[in-house]
Amino acid sequence: MHAFEPSSENTRDFRNALGLFGTGVTIVTTVVDGKPVGITVNSFASVSLDPALVLWSPAKASLRFTTFESAPHYAIHVLEHSQADLASLFARDAENFSTCDWQWNEHGVPVIDNAVARFECERLSSHDGGDHAIVVGRVLRATNFGGDPLMFVNGEFGRFQGAA
Repeated sequence: MHAFEPSSENTRDFRNALGLFGTGVTIVTTVVDGKPVGITVNSFASVSLDPALVLWSPAKASLRFTTFESAPHYAIHVLEHSQADLASLFARDAENFSTCDWQWNEHGVPVIDNAVARFECERLSSHDGGDHAIVVGRVLRATNFGGDPLMFVNGEFGRFQGAA
């Protein structure tokens, strides 16, 4: 056991503790100057069923922060377990859509094929969240493709294994 009060001196300890909470892995996409851009995100959550709202939290230190925090429309793609390479790619390179199949949606947002789920959103609000922003979006269209989602736990990609 390691108990501590989170502070600027022990951010690694805090991050390690947070890493024990398994999350799904998503890629958020939008458009800048007519070009598709994406970012890998694991800070995604549902907010409300009625109206249909979701949130995600881009880091303010990211070079892509302004683009994504202010995007009027975007799509959130829940990745399939075999898409860890795609998650790693978009974590490094916002503009490399060469390794995935995608198309434009009716709002001019790039949507990636072969995710397990996709949420096409309109930005509703953004709130201060410390070193991140909390972006709330109204879901305009949700698509459930089904499949086995990619998970991120303890700094590693993996799969969920249910109790037998």
